[in-house]
This record gives sequence, C-alpha cells and structure tokens, in this order.
Amino acid sequence: MGLLGTTTQQAYYSQSQSFTGNGSATAFTLTTAFFPTLPSAKNEIQIFVNGKEINTANYNYSSPTVTFTGNANNTNVLESSGAPKTGLIITVKEISKAERFGSYRYISLNDLINNYIIAYVGDGKLINNAKRTDVLFHAKRGIQEFSYDISRIEKIQEIQLGLNLSMPMPQDYIHYVRMSYVDDAGIENIIYPARYTSNPSESILQDDDYKYLFDSDGTLLTGTPVTNTKFKDFDISKLTGNDIGGNTGYDHDDSLDRIHVFGGRYGLDPESSQNNGVFIIDELNGKISFSSDLANKIITLKYISDGLGTDDEMQVHKFAEDAMYKYITYAIASTKANYPEFIINRFRKERRAAMRNAKLRLSSLKLGELTQVMRGKSKRIK
Repeated sequence: MGLLGTTTQQAYYSQSQSFTGNGSATAFTLTTAFFPTLPSAKNEIQIFVNGKEINTANYNYSSPTVTFTGNANNTNVLESSGAPKTGLIITVKEISKAERFGSYRYISLNDLINNYIIAYVGDGKLINNAKRTDVLFHAKRGIQEFSYDISRIEKIQEIQLGLNLSMPMPQDYIHYVRMSYVDDAGIENIIYPARYTSNPSESILQDDDYKYLFDSDGTLLTGTPVTNTKFKDFDISKLTGNDIGGNTGYDHDDSLDRIHVFGGRYGLDPESSQNNGVFIIDELNGKISFSSDLANKIITLKYISDGLGTDDEMQVHKFAEDAMYKYITYAIASTKANYPEFIINRFRKERRAAMRNAKLRLSSLKLGELTQVMRGKSKRIK
C-alpha cells in the first residue's frame, strides 16, 4: 500500500464526506476513508445540502451515522421526512479540528520507532538487542536536539500588549528567536533586548542605615523590586535619540547631561538609537516585560520549542529521518558497556555526517533566491 493509504483527497483538503440524495434516504454513514478519526458528537460536524447549511434541529448524529429527521427552515433542500431531495449533494464537514496540511513531509514517532526496530535491531544487525522503551527514549531526545539545531520549527505567538507591559512565556517556550511589534501596515518591526536595565527577582529590605533586615528565624526579608517598575514608567524616547525639545540622548530629572554616553547624532550607538522599544526577559518568573512606548501594540514572539509539547509535534521531517536513525544507533551503542570503542566512533562519525546532511537539506537554500540576494550586493553606487 502507498504511503497515502486510503485517505481521499477530499478528506485531506476539506475534512468532509459527500453523498447524493435520492429523496427517500435519511441515514448516511461516515467512513474512516474521509475522516481518519470519526467525529464523536453532533457538535463536531456541520451539514450542508447543495451549499446550504442545515438547521441542527433537522438531524441527529450517532457516530458514525447521520440521520435526517425534519426540514424546518430547509424546505428548499429537504423533503418533509428530512430526506435530502433527489440529486442534491450532502456534505458532512468536521469542524472540531483545525485544518492542518503538509503532514506528508513528516514521519510519526511511532512509525520511526517501528522502522528502526525492524531495520537496526536483531541478530546480525547493528544493534543486537534493544528494548522499545530505550529506542523511544533516545528518539525523543533526538527530536529535542534536532528541534534546537536542525529542524528548528519556529512558532509565532501574537498578543496585544496591555497596560501592564508584560506577557507570559508560551507554555512550550524554550528560547526566543525574534520579538517584534506590528505596525498599521502589518509589517513586523524588530524589538531588541534591553541591556541598560534589568528585572531583579527580589529586593532586599533595609533599615534607615541601609542594613539588611531579617525575620525572627534569621531569614532575609525581601520586597518588591522597583527597577522594572521605574523603567516601565520611563519615557523611552529620552534614551533613544528621539527626545522632546530637540535634545538627543538620555535626559532625566537631575539634568545630568549624558549625551556623550548615549551619543549625539554622530557616532551614536545603534542599540539605543532606535524607537522600536525594548524588552526584558524574566527567566525566573517566565515573563517578558516591555518598554512603555509599546503599550497597546500588537506583539509577535517568534520562538522555538523542543518538539515534545504535544503528540502531534513528536514527528521527524523526512529530510532528517536517516539522521535520526544514526542518532539513535549511536545513542544506544554509546550507553552499552560491551561495545568496542572503534564501532562507537564509527557510529559517531556516521551520526555527525547524517546530521550535517539533514541540516543542509532543511536549510532550503534556493539557487534563484541566492542569486537575487547576491545581485543586490553588487550594485554600483554613483
């Protein structure tokens, strides 16, 4: 059987199944050729007859069968018994699952493990014996490592920033790739991390003589830090070279002129001479704070995860499939006590070469795109 199996194109593109009415039939049975996982409840489907949505009161659903029971408000397409009229097309569409395309590019974790055990484990093969749980463990570790450096699937989360000027890290967040705000044209403008302030995790309480305070158990007393609060209230334009009154550079209440620190127009520091705002990552509390000029703006966070957040994510791109087999082989062999070192070194070299090939394949370098970029570098300036 081919890799597409019995899944129809209608199931892939529209997650639906169609029937033709004959004026008397009221029951229609859904099949797994159109729905890999059959809808389990009535609220997971929509029904259309010749493109007109059918009132939910006119049908019942008991998986896998749809039964029409009436024609209220649908008399132009349904008979009085509820049966779709002769020659009309009935379409049952699944609405509970988000459309997801392009899955053919990937091999599932379960298929990957099955293939590995068949091809690599057994008498006379590279790995004499290995438990399925061991293969599963190393396959998951491989998915993590590949997510960081090879496949590197980037996720994008969009929010509108509130007046508290902070957002929580996404649930499956590992590391950020880029932070941006979206302008009225839909263009992303890069936001850079702040290096001239921070977000302390705690503030030590002190007395009037600036000595530390302790409770009765001798534990240091702490309070709420004020550094980040002050920064949120600060007018960032006074720092970026866009200050009011024609001044440039940092200017605060005690009138200390720091124009030479943060630069005039000549020799200014690019890090502080932009007006896109800045952000601070609070690694301890899992929050990201922003400067005051970004309030109410649309923020996009591009980040990477480890590929293990959900069952659907635990898959490997086919360009990296061979590299994953080599990774698992080396990982299993290197943890066994009786493997000769020269064989382990061989597996290590094969793993490194396969991972390098996978990275090149997934880099998606296109000759036409590269040529276009290079032509842009060879302009003659008159």
